[in-house]
Amino acid sequence: MAEKSSEHEHPQNTFGWAARDTSGVLSPFDFSRRENNVDDVTIKIQYCGVCHSDLHSVKNEWGITVYPIVPGHEIAGVVTKVGNNVKKFKVGDRVGVGVMVGSCEKCENCKQDLENYCRKMILTYNAIDHDGTRTFGGYSDLVVVKEHYVLHIPDNLPLDASAPLLCAGITVYSPMKYYGMTEPGKHLGVVGLGGLGHVAVKLGKAFGLKVTVISTSPSKEKEAIDKLGADSFLISTNMDQMMKASYTLDYIIDTVSAVHSLAPLISLLKLNGKLVTVGLPNKPLELPIFPLILGRKMVGGSDIGGIKETQEMLEFCAKHNITAEIELIKMDYINTAMERLSKSDVHYRFVIDIANSFSSAS
Repeated sequence: MAEKSSEHEHPQNTFGWAARDTSGVLSPFDFSRRENNVDDVTIKIQYCGVCHSDLHSVKNEWGITVYPIVPGHEIAGVVTKVGNNVKKFKVGDRVGVGVMVGSCEKCENCKQDLENYCRKMILTYNAIDHDGTRTFGGYSDLVVVKEHYVLHIPDNLPLDASAPLLCAGITVYSPMKYYGMTEPGKHLGVVGLGGLGHVAVKLGKAFGLKVTVISTSPSKEKEAIDKLGADSFLISTNMDQMMKASYTLDYIIDTVSAVHSLAPLISLLKLNGKLVTVGLPNKPLELPIFPLILGRKMVGGSDIGGIKETQEMLEFCAKHNITAEIELIKMDYINTAMERLSKSDVHYRFVIDIANSFSSAS
């Protein structure tokens, strides 16, 4: 029996945009979603953020992409259908879906609400679901997700500007909580003022921290301080500035996804300082050991957060009126947006207006 194509393997016809080869160029794509099962929630997608991971994935820069690929894991929309066993959601609810749509739900990590570290975690796109079919992401008009992996978006958060919180927001919130980087009055450095970095600045201020942005772009200083609320700004290529700032930071969140030197950043940390990396460079970084030992400093990493913590992050953002700074685009602008994203030419997150892009096409 011939294997069914992605267009016909499920009963629900779906429209999206997909990349089909390493050029990364996206174009219209007809495919299908599964029927809404008893534990499922069907979501009409209204907005989807454009994450740097999407860019890496469509170009197969990590070497794991299976084409065709429909990216998108910062999904915000409205519930249109719920299964009979669904208790937390009803039709009309404002909801989100982040980086994952499944896990084993049995292992030690899952039992601790750390599904994001489950060895069988199922990514929202470019993964194999429990039924053996491929997952396709939020650059599409609808998605069907198991209830456990769906998130409530608080009423006071706009859907478009809260979509990036589902990846960028939790990616910086989770390490701040886990590594104890939330003590009011302490000094946080944020490396890179992009999609992750600008949210980290807002979260840091909400936790009561002093925040310094560390960037290669002098042009971002005014906006970092005047608009995002940072207390100070360091140009990482200015050796004089960096030298004067030595031993002044308690914590650093490094959001940069390009290859860069860690040594200058470690020199900014005080005794017992913590540097946490959340960007994903495609080559290993060099780690100097002497300054770690001599300053009892720590370098760590973190990968998104579990569902419980992601919901907690959304509630925290709602309480403090934190959203992403976005540039709203139509779907047919996505290839230009990807090109601009590769040059860091976005303030600070592209979000696709799915509802108004697909209304006539689907």
